[in-house]
Amino acid sequence: MNHPYVSLFRELCARWVNRGRSLAASAGAQSRRLVRATLHGMRHPTRRGILLALAALPLFVLAYTLALVPFTPRLGDIRKARVDRPALILSSDGKVLAEFKPVNREWVTLDQISPHVVDALIATEDHRFYQHHGIDLQRVAGAALHTFTSSRQGGSTITQQLARNLYPDEIGRAPTLTRKLKEAITALKIESVYSKDQILETYLNTVPFLYNAYGVEMAARTYFGKPAAKLNVLESATLVGMLKANSAYNPVLNPDRALERRNTVLQQMVKFGKLPPGAYAWLMRQPLNVNFEPQAEAVGSAPHFSAQLRRWLTAWADRNGYNIYSDGLVVRTTIDSRLQAMATQAVAWQTGQLQSIANGAWNTRTGCWPGNALFQSFIRQTAEYRSARDTGLSDQATIRKLAMDASFVDGLCHSKTQIQAGFVAMDPRNGDIKAWVGSPDFHDEPFDHVQQARRQPGSTFKAFVYGAAFADGAQPGDTIVDRNVAIPLKGNAVWKPTDAEPPTGRPMSLRDALAFSRNRVTAQLMQREGPAKVAALARAMGVRESPLDPVPSLALGTSPVTLREMVSAYCTIADRGAYVEPRMVTSIEDRDGNVLADFPAARPEQALPAGAALKLVDAMRDVVDRGTGSDIRTRFGIHADVAGKTGTTQDSTDSWFILIHPQLVAGAWVGFDDARVTLRNDYWGEGAHSALPVVGAFYDMALRARVIDAHEQLAPGRVTPRAPRAHKRHHFLFWNF
Repeated sequence: MNHPYVSLFRELCARWVNRGRSLAASAGAQSRRLVRATLHGMRHPTRRGILLALAALPLFVLAYTLALVPFTPRLGDIRKARVDRPALILSSDGKVLAEFKPVNREWVTLDQISPHVVDALIATEDHRFYQHHGIDLQRVAGAALHTFTSSRQGGSTITQQLARNLYPDEIGRAPTLTRKLKEAITALKIESVYSKDQILETYLNTVPFLYNAYGVEMAARTYFGKPAAKLNVLESATLVGMLKANSAYNPVLNPDRALERRNTVLQQMVKFGKLPPGAYAWLMRQPLNVNFEPQAEAVGSAPHFSAQLRRWLTAWADRNGYNIYSDGLVVRTTIDSRLQAMATQAVAWQTGQLQSIANGAWNTRTGCWPGNALFQSFIRQTAEYRSARDTGLSDQATIRKLAMDASFVDGLCHSKTQIQAGFVAMDPRNGDIKAWVGSPDFHDEPFDHVQQARRQPGSTFKAFVYGAAFADGAQPGDTIVDRNVAIPLKGNAVWKPTDAEPPTGRPMSLRDALAFSRNRVTAQLMQREGPAKVAALARAMGVRESPLDPVPSLALGTSPVTLREMVSAYCTIADRGAYVEPRMVTSIEDRDGNVLADFPAARPEQALPAGAALKLVDAMRDVVDRGTGSDIRTRFGIHADVAGKTGTTQDSTDSWFILIHPQLVAGAWVGFDDARVTLRNDYWGEGAHSALPVVGAFYDMALRARVIDAHEQLAPGRVTPRAPRAHKRHHFLFWNF
């Protein structure tokens, strides 16, 4: 194509390319000349060049400072910073369950802080505090002079330190110009928003001390066993002295350094007129008189539930522009404070009983001794073992050395053999979580055995196998021969389930097989229904987070699940096959009572046909009437219309029991964190004797207190069974609800 316009276009393009090359070459030459000139100017400075450079420097700093302003905290955020209004978590009956504080702090007003603290702080950290507006230019100049003379000195005011304490991420702590400018900008903003007294109050309430103590109030309680208002001048000087370096001047671990630093603070107080000169000579000779007691953070009555809720609420607040620590949110939860107290008491009672059994089975003469191969494996997992091996000791030499350390052995044995438990109760009608206990003691074991722990559910999983069969038209009276079975698996493997009792060779009804938890019959039923169908039903009914391996042994609960999932799924059984997603929160309000968000109960999803659910309930009644869960009737004397299922895994590693009532479904898991540890007693390891008493005691209290109705029926027309004569009636001792 040889069109004249095309030729013209090509010529213009060629000219622009040549022009660009020429300009680039010219620019390159000018840049090189500029660089050479700059270098020449630096090697041979002129007076004019020096003056221009000095004049440009402030302008550069000013421009850079203005550019940093958008990257510092906003005035609105600074106004909120000194308002300690943590989210308030309430039970469904209006009781306080928890407050969501960012740290272990008790905010106190300035008039609740000893004036000696304020005097010591100002004298030591910022004696011109009342004369500047956030930045002490005299101190900055002095610090700069010392820096140029290779003797670094801090120039930060109390306000600048407060800026760092409040916004460590936005400002940072690196010794850079950027950090100092951000700190100065934020300090000026703070001074524009707060009065001097407010700055002091905020500083003293937010400054961190050691041992999880934040603010002067918690520090006063931690180190001197008294409130901040009652600190004397010596105690005040000690705490203020720690601000320079908490660890270095820790009065507990470094008393000599702390004493020296305290006396330095006293000298500063004398220097700036905060202390009479004659008092120093006597004060400096006084001991620290530390009364050390770390302050445990208040965890509330439902700590594991609150921990789960905090994560959920934080995400909600972030999405909706709220702060859970300062906006004063009021969160109304589904927890019933009475049921929560009953659950906590039941868990503590039963785990205390079981712990005495565990202590007898695991002590330095039986389980916890170096000759036990399992205990040796515990030793090999410790940091002490690894440190000893790093020195060149052999495995056996290390084992022998550590075994001679009685405190090490006792501590290791204690940590490995503590009975753990989880308990959760839900309302099957709306999914409301009414009680949640994640461990016997939150301080000792914050790990949550309701939501975080995945354990094999054992025979409690059989409910899904029988539910699938009833959905396919089977009846509780249908029979399967109780016989030995061998079920082929992939790779030429064979699964042969067993029971404690030998096979009878006779037909057994599905009702009896479920009541007495027969594995052989359940395995045959699983073959008939298919693992995939059973797994799908379990997911539909509530086991929605844990993966389920669709293999034949799934019938006996070989796939680990959470207690929360299992109780939710049993709620589906109680609610005639309708799954309702568990609910933790009903509403969120602001501090003035205005509703910010409502959370109605989820819409039910029919996971199991209602007819099949009623058959399953009827069969599970027999578990507590005459089967493996009969202690509910005989030991705890519960007459209400309830149904349930026990569960015990191989070697009694995991013990389960779940009980359903029309208004409440509750389940418990009992075991050890290390699955290799057991009670070493088949009787006490069974779910009927370890997990069931937790649930039984809980329902006993709930029914006696009339929190739930003893006359409610799981199905219409059911006659409430008369409890058999109790051969050993359980008496749960202290009801205070």
